[in-house]
Parts: sequence; C-alpha cells; structure tokens
Amino acid sequence: MTTTSEPMQREVGPPAGGDGPRPFGGPPRDGGPRGGPGGGPGGRPRGRGRYIPRRKVCQFCVDKIDVIDYKEPARLRRYVSDRGKIEPRRKTGTCSRHQRGLTTALKRARHLALLPFTAAHIRDTGVFQSRG
Repeated sequence: MTTTSEPMQREVGPPAGGDGPRPFGGPPRDGGPRGGPGGGPGGRPRGRGRYIPRRKVCQFCVDKIDVIDYKEPARLRRYVSDRGKIEPRRKTGTCSRHQRGLTTALKRARHLALLPFTAAHIRDTGVFQSRG
C-alpha cells in the first residue's frame, strides 16, 4: 500500500452524467436510477410537460377505401356525434378528401333513413320543439 503526501485533487464543476443535484436545483439530468432523460421509462418528460397528442390518421386511407359507401351505416355511425351532428376532421382525423365524401355519404344515408337526423333522446323528449 502506497501513500502519497499530496491531497487528492477533485474537479470543480457540474456533476458528470447527472449523478447528483444540479447547481440551480431541479431533478438530475439523466433522471437518476429510473432511466430515461425525464425520470420516466422511455425518456418521457416528467412533471408539467406539454401534452402532445398522437397524430390521427384517416381510417379510409388506412383501409384503402376510394369511395365511401352510404349503405354502410355501421361504418358511418362512427363519424356522427351522439346528437346527430357530423364530427369535424380535427376530431376524427379524416383527411380532407375523405371528409368531403363522408359528408355526402352521411347526408345520403340520412335521406334514406339509414341514419337519424337527430339523436333519439331529442326526438323522444321533444326538448327542441318547433317555434310555430
């Protein structure tokens, strides 16, 4: 065992790799023992990070449907709200080309009574009565 008379020199500065606290507070840089740069699994930021929703894709493009058939009420019903309104693109993720075709198909299905114009609870209770 060898001993030296000079004291051991320590480097002064920020801790390497985020093993300790940061100079101005806050969580360690690498998230500590939990892994990922934010402390959570997979490197997701922890705390009050801004929520970034997953990008919606057009279901008609995914299924490679060219023409939207108005005779498929089961498929069309997904794009109508509970009050009977056509859902907007920003909510359903439908592309502009298919949204235009979807609107036409929904109107045709309504005209042939395959889909309702209004919600059942509005028709039954008569909440919105005619002004006559």
